[in-house]
Amino acid sequence: FYLTPPQVNSILKANEYSFKVPEFDGKNVSSVLGFDSNQLPANAPIEDRRSAATCLQTRGMLLGVFDGHAGCACAQAVSERLFYYIAVSLLPHETLLEIENAVESGRALLPILQWHKHPNDYFSKEASKLYFNSLRTYWQELIDLNSGETTDVKEALINAFKRLDNDISLEAQVGDPNSFLNYLVLRVAFSGATACVAHVDGADLHVANTGDSRAMLGVQEEDGSWSAVNLSYDHNAQNEREVERVKLEHPKSEAKSLVKQDRLLGLLMPFRAFGDVKFKWSIELQKRVVESGPDQLNDNEYTKFIPPNYHTPPYLTAEPEVIHHKLRPQDKFLVLATDGLWETMHRQDVARIVGEYLTGVHHQQPIAVGGYKVTLGQMHGLLTERRAKISSVFEDQNAATHLIRHAVGNNEFGTVDHERLSKMLSLPEELARMYRDDITIIVVQFNSHVIGAYQNGE
Repeated sequence: FYLTPPQVNSILKANEYSFKVPEFDGKNVSSVLGFDSNQLPANAPIEDRRSAATCLQTRGMLLGVFDGHAGCACAQAVSERLFYYIAVSLLPHETLLEIENAVESGRALLPILQWHKHPNDYFSKEASKLYFNSLRTYWQELIDLNSGETTDVKEALINAFKRLDNDISLEAQVGDPNSFLNYLVLRVAFSGATACVAHVDGADLHVANTGDSRAMLGVQEEDGSWSAVNLSYDHNAQNEREVERVKLEHPKSEAKSLVKQDRLLGLLMPFRAFGDVKFKWSIELQKRVVESGPDQLNDNEYTKFIPPNYHTPPYLTAEPEVIHHKLRPQDKFLVLATDGLWETMHRQDVARIVGEYLTGVHHQQPIAVGGYKVTLGQMHGLLTERRAKISSVFEDQNAATHLIRHAVGNNEFGTVDHERLSKMLSLPEELARMYRDDITIIVVQFNSHVIGAYQNGE
């Protein structure tokens, strides 16, 4: 089944979105020029989500990717709700009071976020009242706790992640008289999602990560070449510090059963996630909620089983690891992506491909054929392909799309092979998942002049 280049392009571009920051947004010149985002499904429906929004009552921009498992319900809820929790955590006391007073007297609310959404990005209208009430309870508590101190961004991010996860758990325990909503809150809590979120404010970049999506900074060196700086660590079995953390939180007698076949309790790849109450609630609570829940929940095998060796829950946390980075003029872009990208590409290649795309300058590497015996004919083919590649680099108007094209279509020589791309994109749904995961990417471009001015201003 062969797809023509226009067919390939229409598949690749179906979910692309770009946003350019207005030069003067009335408050301050932004350190962000804009961003490109895109996603390519492997699951049907796709289990990844993405979000981007400008904070209206504080400065800064929020961007995030969310990778769902056991369905998309939790990733969907987190993508809709987390930024509100972060924004509320960052608001000064007076603004929180203003918002609460407006709700009490039925006046219009101050808008907190300006969303930048693709038309396909779905918002669950039915749950909006429930979600709003949980958020309101949170800001009421923040008002009562008022310490008078300005909020530290790192602390705000950690509090927001933990609080939202707590609310997801609580809503599922309380249930809802509306049967649709009741089933929804249970689906959200029993499925799971990882999250990697960036908050950019002036020269301050914070990345909060829970799970195995990643954030990477693209840096342009003095000679014009590109390098990658990691701004997150994967929370999985490959991260020894993370394995140690899990072991320290449970009795020594469980040391052997905690991580099996590189999975938490032998089941879960990420060691931190939202939802997944199967790894957080006591066995009694799980049984009580499932038994009193709707029938659809009982039919779901995933909710019935209890993980093996389940003695001292919780085994899983949504608490993020937060990394702060002071932006420098050589920091040109940030890539946030779910593990579907990092499984197929090395971060150095990601930095080079995006860097060259954004600047339109190709550093011609000597053609590497990596131990292959190459005939003159093949060499001629590679050189012709390279020439075509330089002319076609601008067929993508979106950096995230350009990256997905490489992630799915790269051959052993590191160039996009149209035939391979066509094959990978025409795989039927049930097969696609065996070859790759959902891929979701946000590429944020920084304004080096503004960042330089921040640096000099300090």
